[in-house]
Amino acid sequence: MTILAEKENAPKKPLTKTEQNLISELRIGDTPAIVRNPYSGEQVMLEPKAVALYDFIKGYEALLQTGKVSNIKKFDTARYLFHKLWPNSYMALLD
Repeated sequence: MTILAEKENAPKKPLTKTEQNLISELRIGDTPAIVRNPYSGEQVMLEPKAVALYDFIKGYEALLQTGKVSNIKKFDTARYLFHKLWPNSYMALLD
C-alpha cells in the first residue's frame, strides 16, 4: 500500500491571528508519523506540525461526541487550517 507524504503548503494568504494562536498552543514533536484512516485504510506520513494538529482535531472530536465541549469554533478552525496547509492529507484522513 502506498503511503501519501505531503509537505506543508504555503497558504495564499497569511494565517489569521486565530490560526496562529491555535498552532502556538499545540505540542509539536520532533518526528513525523504515519497516520491511518480507520475507515478507508489509507495511510499518510504527516510532518510533526500536521501530527499535532491532527491529534488536536481527533481529540476535540472525541470531546464533542461525549458532550464535554459544545463550542465547535476552535474545532472548525483547526479543520480548516489542516485543509489549508495539507489539503491532500486532509482529504485522505479527515474528509
